[in-house]
Amino acid sequence: MNCAYYVVDAFTDRVFRGNPAGVCVLSEFPERKLMQSIAAENNLSETAFVVRRDAYYEIKWFTPAEEVDLCGHATLGSSYVVSHFVEPGSKKIEFHSQSGTLSVECSDDVFTLDFPTRSPKPVETPKNLARILGANVRETLLSRDLVVLLDSEQQVRDLTPDFSGMKELKDGMGILVTAKGERVDFVSRCFFPIYGVQEDPVTGSAHCSLIPYWAEHLGKTKMKAAQLSARGGLIDCELCGDRVKIGGKAALYLTGEITI
Repeated sequence: MNCAYYVVDAFTDRVFRGNPAGVCVLSEFPERKLMQSIAAENNLSETAFVVRRDAYYEIKWFTPAEEVDLCGHATLGSSYVVSHFVEPGSKKIEFHSQSGTLSVECSDDVFTLDFPTRSPKPVETPKNLARILGANVRETLLSRDLVVLLDSEQQVRDLTPDFSGMKELKDGMGILVTAKGERVDFVSRCFFPIYGVQEDPVTGSAHCSLIPYWAEHLGKTKMKAAQLSARGGLIDCELCGDRVKIGGKAALYLTGEITI
């Protein structure tokens, strides 16, 4: 099997920042086991597999350990690849996925993802959560992921969590730690150790939960967000009813070919 392969840094305008996504462009999907092996070999937080159909693209996403139902940064990276290499100049791209139809608008150097909301609901805080995070927890909510509210941006920035302890938490695919921002509307850090990703540099899908939460608490539908990982990233956010718009830039790091 030969396929074109790209690595795109998402939610940034320069390489070595944002979140690197692997993108494999195929004529048809291979067996799931092979896609999982490729993702493990790539060892990025997500590898996207993209197949072109007549008027849309099918997309699947894999961490090094598991297939997932939704990924923002690898969709943004795939949009960059489509608009630069597959259909140069594309202004709107439609992906079909496990999470339904996802559209992406390409305007200049900004890619805006149209994703479903995943509004989190309050839940009881796990007794060991403060110990695992090393910080006092103000509030805990649950959607696909466990959303954890802290008191300040500095608390989010300074976290040194216990990743082994995170694997023991029963609720949520990942742990999204968030607080009101100082220079942006809100900040976050996102952890997915049970999926083979300790800290994800910039997590588009997390904002399906964070945008509706902060829109309600800040009283605004358009916001700026920052993810405070070591690589860092900036996200344009908008709540549109039962959808969210997640925008960012991208930078190409690598082009090549996978030969198996």
